[in-house]
Amino acid sequence: MKVLGIIPARYASTRFPGKPLAMIKGKTMIRRVVEQAWKSKLDAVVVATDDMRIADEVLGFGGQYVLTDPNHRSGTDRCREALDTLETQYDAVVNIQGDEPFIDPRQINALVDLISEEETQIASLVRRIDDEDALFSTNTVKVVMDNEGKALYFSRNPIPFMRNVAREQWLENGVFYQHVGIYAYKAEVLRRIAALPPSKLEMAESLEQLRWLENGLPIRMAVTNLMNVSIDTPSDLDKVERLTMK
Repeated sequence: MKVLGIIPARYASTRFPGKPLAMIKGKTMIRRVVEQAWKSKLDAVVVATDDMRIADEVLGFGGQYVLTDPNHRSGTDRCREALDTLETQYDAVVNIQGDEPFIDPRQINALVDLISEEETQIASLVRRIDDEDALFSTNTVKVVMDNEGKALYFSRNPIPFMRNVAREQWLENGVFYQHVGIYAYKAEVLRRIAALPPSKLEMAESLEQLRWLENGLPIRMAVTNLMNVSIDTPSDLDKVERLTMK
């Protein structure tokens, strides 16, 4: 099976314009993401961008890019266009966040392995929550799964709800998982989900993956113990100064 890694990278951002070109210890953020993806099992890596400044940077360090429509509503749609633009045919796609310069290749490999299984249509990652602030933060997306590791529901609220347990004791008495926002899809499934209209649950929670569940598409989850650091605002760059980069 041939698996393509696609890194959506928009230039415009309300909180951090030009984020993919932000410098992190001598390298741009997009370069660091691409170089991490190159270390994985992926057959190829391409940056899907809407801006020639990002495209020129990718070319400059030897990467591959595809220019995509600037008006896509999500990274999933940008991935679908990139997939259909390339001449080479791929069986599956891994959608890699362009603002995680520390992404571990082992996380990508876990998704490559999972999406390579015949029955897997969509795959993603979870990490056990061990911090109370994360558990109750609406910025942390939670997920519950069935006994086979398929997602049952995603929410910005803590799930499951711990009835008759004091809030401060939830972590001691339950198991909670945080969704790690990296996806893998079979190529034909990516094309299908990109054509689906927004769903009621998706709009209620502002979580795109709920649209897929509402349309009967199972999402298989793999557990990772690795912590990701995403850069959402210029102030987040301070986080990376505490981490060792090669």
